[in-house]
Amino acid sequence: MTIRKWTVGVAVALAAVAALAVAAGGSASSSKGTADFKVAVVTDIGGLNDKGFNALAYKGLQDAQKKLGVKGRVFISKSAADYIPNLSTAAKQGNQLVIAVGFLMADSISAVSKRFPNTNFAIVDYPWIALKGKPKNARGIIFTEQEAGCLAGVAAANVTTTGTISTIGGIKIPPVDAFIAGFQFCAKKVKPAIQLLNDYSQDFVAQDKCKELALKQNDAGSDVIFQVAGGCGLGALQAAKERKVWGIGVDNDQGFLGAHVLTSATKKVDSGVFQTIAISKAGKFKGMTDGLFNVKNGGTGYGAVSAKAPKRAALIGKLQLWARNLASGKVKPPRELK
Repeated sequence: MTIRKWTVGVAVALAAVAALAVAAGGSASSSKGTADFKVAVVTDIGGLNDKGFNALAYKGLQDAQKKLGVKGRVFISKSAADYIPNLSTAAKQGNQLVIAVGFLMADSISAVSKRFPNTNFAIVDYPWIALKGKPKNARGIIFTEQEAGCLAGVAAANVTTTGTISTIGGIKIPPVDAFIAGFQFCAKKVKPAIQLLNDYSQDFVAQDKCKELALKQNDAGSDVIFQVAGGCGLGALQAAKERKVWGIGVDNDQGFLGAHVLTSATKKVDSGVFQTIAISKAGKFKGMTDGLFNVKNGGTGYGAVSAKAPKRAALIGKLQLWARNLASGKVKPPRELK
């Protein structure tokens, strides 16, 4: 599956599910809501300590354990070679629902879901329509990252004093690019003359790589650095702190890292995982479709604004306005970088 084909696929998928409720039920599956409903979450290589993407998926599972009484297990992927073994073992162990956390596991989900037709599968960040073979027992959990990125771009453009802001992506995959595309688009809407820098670490784990890129960007004039690189991006936020410039978090509300985090482009993976588990436990899992999470239904957005942000109240007001315009469709940032 090429990135271009995925982009076309996600565009179709977004259109197809936009009118559906996130937890819309389909025909009941064989997995009825029972006290021993078992769910497995398979992490991407970022692991549970990334303070964002994978950690949020785990939180969604924990919430389901507490609120729905499901039995949950996490399989940690330390490399791509772990994807198929972890997914297969999860299915063999009788988990009625297996959730893959991340775009990079798409081919693995396609392969394993065919081998276990009586197990339901879901994948974060990949639309069902783009999965190889179109497995009937799988569904996507997808997000409008471009909307969250847009809000981050608005915040960055409003606080920069140098007129230069930047982004650090991890691996160049569509969900990462969607954050960056939205960020750049809306920052330009706020300040047409703003200068935009962008680099990729080609890594979602090694914090030193992202820190080095952030320092380089700051040397080039950037005083707001948006990390879109998972655990690696924590290094970028640390660099921002050391250089006394603004950082912007991703996925999770990363304001807990310090007042230097202006805000975060939030992507509520925990909600996506929880709601997918909920419909599955209720016997309403529907394959061949997606759950869509966006600004309108609260699935994407922005985190707390730093108490040290200049003209904080006014900035929050602007972000609220932009969020309303995103929800109404008045603002439509692109998913693809130009």
